[in-house]
Amino acid sequence: MLLFDENYRGKGFGRNLVEFWEADMKKQGFGMLLTSTQVDENAQHFYRKLGYKDCGGLVIDIPRYAQPMELFMIKAI
Repeated sequence: MLLFDENYRGKGFGRNLVEFWEADMKKQGFGMLLTSTQVDENAQHFYRKLGYKDCGGLVIDIPRYAQPMELFMIKAI
């Protein structure tokens, strides 16, 4: 999970962290990455700017456990 204090948004820390993760996964031999975020969070826009594409979602609609759809995103590396 990646969380940032609002004071640090837009300064490149998140991008640097994800790019480090991508490079490390590529070095380990992986060819694609899958991540997710809820549709009511701004992270989906962040990942799209980094080249991730929507590839599905998960909906939990049991009243006691209901939550916004989980959006899955994928990227070839």
